[in-house]
Amino acid sequence: MGADAQACRLDGESIIVTGAGQGIGKATALALAHAGAAVIVNDVDKDAANSVVDTIREGGGQAAAVIAAIGTDGAAETCVSAAIDHFGQLDALFANAGVLRDSVLWKTEDAAFDLVIATHLRGTFQCARAAARQFRAQGGGGSLIYAASPAGQSGNFGQGAYAAAKAGIVGMMRSHALELARDKVAVNAIIPTALTQMTATIPALAPHVAAMEQGQPLPEQLRAKHGIGTAQDIAPLVVFLASDAARGITGQCIGIGGDRLSLWSHPAEIRVATQPGGWSADTLSGHWPAFSDGALQPVGVPLEFD
Repeated sequence: MGADAQACRLDGESIIVTGAGQGIGKATALALAHAGAAVIVNDVDKDAANSVVDTIREGGGQAAAVIAAIGTDGAAETCVSAAIDHFGQLDALFANAGVLRDSVLWKTEDAAFDLVIATHLRGTFQCARAAARQFRAQGGGGSLIYAASPAGQSGNFGQGAYAAAKAGIVGMMRSHALELARDKVAVNAIIPTALTQMTATIPALAPHVAAMEQGQPLPEQLRAKHGIGTAQDIAPLVVFLASDAARGITGQCIGIGGDRLSLWSHPAEIRVATQPGGWSADTLSGHWPAFSDGALQPVGVPLEFD
């Protein structure tokens, strides 16, 4: 085994993956187990979670299922308690659980908005809090990995609630990285792009989803130029971030998908002007054209994949 492979081994580690019954969560749970980790497989779907656990155990790994809806009170603590009860410790958590309730602003109902925010944003917060308390109690550091999204970075039509939740997750990540640095806990967000059930409804991707389901390889342009692949393409980044090899990486947004790896910038001022005595509406109006020329930022996730 090469040095790089050794560096990312997870033997003896205990890791929680939320939303691990399918898609990216399932692929990641299997990859973590293959790297030697004992995995808590969380999902709201009992059959799906147990199926992943069975697959891991059949391959000689260790796993246990926790059936709980992330974002509801007590779910995060139940996952952490299960890690301690089954495996004696907690070393990393991948907060991946999520739901979609896409609709444009004027059609979005409160219940749909609340569910998306509760599952993604509140759920990530609760999982991070429960894991952080355990890391601090046991000492030795750890790793928190949050699932963000291109929609949270750039916005996406019909995904206001989802984009808000994912943007909030990134903001939390940066704060948590600062708060947990002294405890040697690395905190990062991944920005995955993969063909899953959560992306299958995008019309431009529908033909590629159908082809993938028929066993056909994804076009090189899709994988390399647009960074869109399979759930299995996402899992190695989580394995890496959960390993000792990545303990010095914290506070970062890291994109992965298909053949592409990317590092996202943090929001920062790109242009500054001053006005002695402050700005009036009229001075803003007069100054704006020159001030903003060439600096306005694009909005929206690119949805052309040709």
